[in-house]
Amino acid sequence: MKKTYKIEVDCANCANKMEEAAKKTAGVKDAAVNFMALKMKVEFEDGADVDAVMQEVIKNCKVVEDDCQIFL
Repeated sequence: MKKTYKIEVDCANCANKMEEAAKKTAGVKDAAVNFMALKMKVEFEDGADVDAVMQEVIKNCKVVEDDCQIFL
């Protein structure tokens, strides 16, 4: 399953950090952040609890970029 989320981030480097943090989250198969469009696309592993995984993605992104926001 793939989902797209609106994000808020200040710079392209921060967006890259968010993308890497999301990719390393358990339950995420792949993730891509488009800084210009302020969107994050997340592909979830089969059977993953999307809501629980996204809560972990948010936590992991806040670790690398505490100023970022992901709108669920």
